[in-house]
Amino acid sequence: MALLLLVTPLANEAQQLGKMPRVGVLAAGSASEAPNTAFFDSMRDLGYLEGQTVIFERRFAAGRIQDLPALAEQLVTTKPDVIFAPVTPAALAARKATPTIPIVFAVSADPVGAGLVASLRQPGGNVTGLMSMNTELAPKRLELLKEVAPQISRVALFINPDNVPDRQQLNALNRVATELRVVIVPIAIRGPDDFTQAFTNARAQRADAVMIIPNPLNIQFRTRIVEFAAQNALPTMDAEDRGAREGALMSYGPSWADNFRQAAQLVDRILKGARPRDLPVEQPTKFELVINMKTAKTLRLSIPPALRLRADQLIDP
Repeated sequence: MALLLLVTPLANEAQQLGKMPRVGVLAAGSASEAPNTAFFDSMRDLGYLEGQTVIFERRFAAGRIQDLPALAEQLVTTKPDVIFAPVTPAALAARKATPTIPIVFAVSADPVGAGLVASLRQPGGNVTGLMSMNTELAPKRLELLKEVAPQISRVALFINPDNVPDRQQLNALNRVATELRVVIVPIAIRGPDDFTQAFTNARAQRADAVMIIPNPLNIQFRTRIVEFAAQNALPTMDAEDRGAREGALMSYGPSWADNFRQAAQLVDRILKGARPRDLPVEQPTKFELVINMKTAKTLRLSIPPALRLRADQLIDP
């Protein structure tokens, strides 16, 4: 009788585990990045408690987007009910691995151009999510950087040529470069070991400013880029407010943490029966301009009064 009582709860627990929704997470960065944390926090707020009401299957590429296809194949074998693949290369890898499992992305620069969805209003397949609008915002970031540092003429752009959003943003910047009287200097970085040579190349090509493309590698090694810019007195524009907080001159864009939280709501809706094809791709509604006044002072740059008023946050010394 005692043995029967012991086995029964274990059997019930196993049955409950079998009914739990399984959420796959395929991220290009690392688990500790703030936006990833925001997603899990939001899922918990929605009632998804790991091990009690949800099972998370996690795969992180640590900035190596070339590893995403294999990680996606591994993830699909766990048979998740939905896959959260926050950035474009992760979502593309997940979609290639499965045409049926729902996929949610959080910060795609141009999901239509990247081939993730047929249209924003009618995604049309097993993928939906939120835009970062980085392709549209890239020219605005360059314009803001030029407004604060009008003397710049050669802007280094550390990009991964294998990453679709990087190519999209490079093209967008090249279209406005002549008008803004700057030359875009693309410098390829495909892995962590490429940064040292990339910095050497930036100096050799006489770059006098930096724009940080928000790809997985640049996000993971942002500190190194910001330190390089500081050592060489290069005004730097980032797409995320974390960049300005870590020492970049400025940042302009949507809150990635907010996008990841909204993505959690999409995952919740799909787990409750919604189909990705019926969920329009959402766009951010708020864009924040953050200026690091300490960095500006170090670079001996004067922030125009009008831009100070437009800034959502001024980081003072």
